[in-house]
Amino acid sequence: MRYEDEIKGKGKQVKGAAKAELGELAGDRDLEARGRQERSEGKVQETIGKTKRKVGDAVKNVGEGIAS
Repeated sequence: MRYEDEIKGKGKQVKGAAKAELGELAGDRDLEARGRQERSEGKVQETIGKTKRKVGDAVKNVGEGIAS
């Protein structure tokens, strides 16, 4: 799937934000920290997905340019 990493990364961000907020509301610093960590991991995963997609698009465009 072309956007798999981007979608999974966005999902991790949402889940992490929810955990962080819940941890903050409940006074659970461990849950809050895990949520922030998961949110950060999601941002990285999304960025990697975007980069992979852009590189793939660039390679495709170069290939099409050579073929024509």
